[in-house]
Order: sequence, then structure tokens, then C-alpha cells
Amino acid sequence: MNLCLLSASEIISKIKKKEISSTEVAKSFIDQIHKLEKNVKAWTFFDEDLFLKKAKDSDNKLSSGKSLGPLHGLPVAIKDIFQTEDMPTLNGISIRENETNRHDSSVVDLLKKAGAIVMGKTVTTELAYYDAGKTTNPHDYSRTPGGSSSGSAAAVASFMAPVAVGSQTNGSTIRPASYCGVAAYKPTYGLISRHGCLQQSFLLDHVGLFANNVEDLALCSSVVIKKDNQDRTTVDYKANDLLDGTKSIKNLNPKFAFIKTSRWNNLDKEIQKLFEDFIKENQKNITVYETPQFLDKIFDYQKIIQETDMAHNYFSIYDKHRDKIGKKLIEAIERGLKYKAKDYVEAEENIHLLYQSFKEEIKNFDGVVTPSTTGAAPKDLTFTGDPEFCTIWTYLGTPSISLPLLQDSNRMPIGVQFIGNKFEDEMLLKNANWFFQKSKI
Repeated sequence: MNLCLLSASEIISKIKKKEISSTEVAKSFIDQIHKLEKNVKAWTFFDEDLFLKKAKDSDNKLSSGKSLGPLHGLPVAIKDIFQTEDMPTLNGISIRENETNRHDSSVVDLLKKAGAIVMGKTVTTELAYYDAGKTTNPHDYSRTPGGSSSGSAAAVASFMAPVAVGSQTNGSTIRPASYCGVAAYKPTYGLISRHGCLQQSFLLDHVGLFANNVEDLALCSSVVIKKDNQDRTTVDYKANDLLDGTKSIKNLNPKFAFIKTSRWNNLDKEIQKLFEDFIKENQKNITVYETPQFLDKIFDYQKIIQETDMAHNYFSIYDKHRDKIGKKLIEAIERGLKYKAKDYVEAEENIHLLYQSFKEEIKNFDGVVTPSTTGAAPKDLTFTGDPEFCTIWTYLGTPSISLPLLQDSNRMPIGVQFIGNKFEDEMLLKNANWFFQKSKI
């Protein structure tokens, strides 16, 4: 049995039943990393001795009869913008100013307390923006894995990790999931704490998760969804039963609206046809719906907020180390320095107003379906792809899930994105799981 091919749920179950050990699991992932990392380049920090030590500690805890957390023995990869006390956090740049006082981010702390093993840090684009890192696409090494959570998506896609943590400020979780052919979940804004994570935009930053199926996303989300006084955006949300809820699909009959958005023509013709066929195959559950025009404003609003916040949060690096950061990052910061205060306030105020309009618009549906990306991963390792099919939902703060349900003529994965109402994350996970399981029949 190749243990690295097991799902997260299977790994945990077999460890708790003592059918396998955490050390055996760790060795399987180490072997996989030895085979593939030289081409995929998903890791910015991986110490196999440290990983094995943690796995042995996990086995000793199990042998001693101590109480076990819900993720006991599960290896998890962490995007290199989340602080970890025993590993460096470099944020995708060569500048080391902030790498002094190490501590665990809230997400890492919750994962550890649940028994998970932090196995290493995955590559991010430069300061989680567009300037690409070293990672390639596991399906075709000449193609981009997407950004900015490139290493996290690629690690899961190549079975070098069963689960990985990422982030999204525009399309940084959903896009790489689509390109790399894995499942990913960006929760409602405020469900997962960003404390100890690189802040790009207070209003737009979300924590995201990658796995190879929806139930593993739900399992890990149930641990990290928690109110945190160190991130005032977080809210109380009952997540203990998230996995059971996600599994409860027996009598489900979801109703989704397919919204093309104004960017539909940016899809290549083959991908348009793939989606049209997907809608026809699922016409009992998906209705083509005319895109509300008010959503078009969001593309400008999102850009104003993101780039203004980047200018604020990254100005010190820009000011002191302009010669050490990428062109795209410099251009975004310089645009952010030029926006007017009234434009930023308008963009901020409309988050709530436009969400209410959207919620009213789809009140007769369980959610919305759109493409995850404009197509398959581009053949360009310097370009991380366009996030425009994610922009609306990140700005509104709605939960979204990308599933690898389609494939183009080159056998490259194409993600289908499912979006729900705010704080209806369990229902979205359940509905997404229904579509995911249906695709396996």
C-alpha cells in the first residue's frame, strides 16, 4: 500500500486503529517528495529528520494512551506566509527582516492541537502576489501551478502532502486548485483566523485549504474554523459537525444558478464547450441564469482595495528594498499609492451592499456555479494565470469551492467553482460533495 495515496480521513483512521503508524506515513510522503520534488519544486522548507521526529512523537503519544485529536498523525503542508515556530517563514522573498521571533500562527496552532503534523512550508509567490515562485504544475512541468498558493496546490496534486493550507486575496486558492486538479475551499470571510499570517489586505485576505476530496476539506476545516480574539473579523460558527454534515448527501437535490459573469468571453472556446456540456449533463440541478450587471463593479472595487492595502502593508519593503522585489509587485504598490480615499471608502462600503443584492438575486437557489479559471494552466512559468473568475466571490466574502470535474483535450484539469451564501459553508460543502461524488459514478 502506498500510504501517500490515501485520503486524509483514511490516514487518520488507520493510524488510530494502529493498522499503520505515523512514522510509516511520514516515510511514504518522504519517498514521494524524493521522487517528485526535483521537478515540482513545491517546498521552500522541508526537513525530513524533523518530520520523522514529529511522526515518532505522534506514535509515542498513541502508544501511551493519551487522548488523540481529530487529526492525529495527519501530515499537513503550510503555505510559507503562515508563521511556524520551528520553521522559517520567508513570504516568498529574499528579505529576512521579519524572520526573528518565530511563533505559530493561529491556524498552525489549531492544527497542532488537533494532532496534525506540520511537515513543511510550501512555496508562495512573492509576498503572495503575482511574481511567480519556483513551483511547476505536476501535470505538466512547463505549465504554471497558479498563484499565490502554488506550492500548496502542487504538493497535494502530486501526493507529496494529503492536505495543505493556503490563502486567497483574489484567486490564490481557487485558481491553483483548478490548474493543479485538486479540491479547494475558501470559506466565508471571518471563519478562519489570519493571525500570524502575512497581511496583504485586511478586507480581502482569506485562509484556504487544499485536499483531494471534499470530505477532507470539511474534516480539516472543522478544526481551523474558530473564533480568535487576535483576529477581530472572526465569528462564532459551529463547525464540530462539519464533516458529518458534508457526508449527508443521500437525499440531496441541490439547485444552483450558472452565472457566466462578464468575463465569459475570456474563456477559450474549448473550455466554454466543456462548461456548456457540464450544464446540460446537470440540467436537473443547474439553471443558466443571467449575470446581474451590478457584479461588474466589483472588479474595480476589489483592485482598489487590494492594491491600496498592499501599498500600506508592503510600503516598508518597497521603500527599502525595491531592487529586491518583482516588477508586478512594484507596479501594484505604486498604483495603490495613487488611489483616492473616497474611492477606497466606496469600494469598502459596497462589500455589504452588493452582497445583499447578490443574496436577494439568488434567493431561489442553493448557490452559484462558475468556472474556477479562464482555462487550463498556461504554458508559462512566469505567469500565474488570471484570477478573474474568483474576484467577485473574494470581494463579497462568500464561501467558494473548486472541484476538478473537467479536463481539456490535453488532459489538463479544469475546475468548476461552487459558491454559496455567507455562513452557509456547511451546506456548500455538502452540495459540492454531492456533485463530487456524482462525478465518480
